Amino acid sequence: MKRILAVLFFLVAQNTFAQTSELIFVFLNKQTDKAELPEAEVKKIMEGHLANIERLAKEGKLISAGPFDAGGGIFIFKSRSIAEVNEWLSTDPGVKANRWRVEVLPYFPRTGSACAVGETYEMVTYQFIRYIPNIAKFNIQHAPETFKKHDDYLKTIIKTGNAVAEGTFGDSEGGILVMKGDLQREVIETDPAVREGLLEIEIQKLWIAKGGFCEK
Repeated sequence: MKRILAVLFFLVAQNTFAQTSELIFVFLNKQTDKAELPEAEVKKIMEGHLANIERLAKEGKLISAGPFDAGGGIFIFKSRSIAEVNEWLSTDPGVKANRWRVEVLPYFPRTGSACAVGETYEMVTYQFIRYIPNIAKFNIQHAPETFKKHDDYLKTIIKTGNAVAEGTFGDSEGGILVMKGDLQREVIETDPAVREGLLEIEIQKLWIAKGGFCEK
């Protein structure tokens, strides 16, 4: 049932926003139980991680990438295949060393997208909100109309001009909202789907090259 309602949420969103299916979003989630390694070894792994990012970008595979302030980060790849992206990720020393918990998801942008930037770029920070579905017996009855309210609420946020990017991860993995400027947590918590417990939220500060979400 959880999957059915998540699909419904995605289909409602489809009717409202244009989207593409040619991007794959990767979360490098912070590992709280990762192995303790000598400092020199961690440095070597991270140097290899950054070199691998540069190589994948030059090959036109990796479009955008950035770290979170609290650890971990994101990749956005140009691909329609999760298997293909997993193959590319297997060349990353940090992924091979299990330094992060990796999630690989199809990405359907509805505001903004993913754009490669030149070798000279400015790093900026954005507020990165992730919406995670949480369907349960207590909220299942009104889920379809609540998800519609969520979609409408996102539109009001986007109209403020502070939304850099917004999109979903397909049929059951929720979505993201990327905002510039200061963000009051109450703005996100006021979302009807968040208030009613249908969506859980994670808010982090993301560092990324300006233009990585096709913003000007």
